[in-house]
Amino acid sequence: MNATDILAELARCTLAARQPGQPAPVYRAIDEAVQKLVGHKLFTLLVVDGQEVARVYSSNPKDYPVSGRKPMNRTPWGDIVLRDRKTWIARSYDDIKGAFFDHELIRSLGCESCVNVPIVYDDKVIGTMNVLHQAAWFDEGKAAAMGAFAPLLVAPFVAAARP
Repeated sequence: MNATDILAELARCTLAARQPGQPAPVYRAIDEAVQKLVGHKLFTLLVVDGQEVARVYSSNPKDYPVSGRKPMNRTPWGDIVLRDRKTWIARSYDDIKGAFFDHELIRSLGCESCVNVPIVYDDKVIGTMNVLHQAAWFDEGKAAAMGAFAPLLVAPFVAAARP
């Protein structure tokens, strides 16, 4: 993965945002770009909705359906991603277990590491991009590559949060 590859995928995702039927085409394009550049076993997108997050996209709708919701309880993960607006990298199952109540399901899918990228607009986290894979898969470089796609999610997430 290099800067040229990232720019090419960003361009492809930008074109996907012009397609009708939004936001599905841009969500799929970003999922495919992250898969191509970094790799993943699970890719989900969550939008902040009051004191909960609502899943608006999932690469595995059987185990993580789009209609899923989770409370935003105060946790160390929440402090990093939701309060401080920083990307969080879990490198092991222990990291995941300490952050997510559904850690057993996550592990059953072969996922023992993850990256959560906050989607920020007007200085507020409006959602997260969540990418999971096998243990020790992610590092700062891969997380930065994923973060390049975060701005493309602002408009769809703002639209999704409207009543």
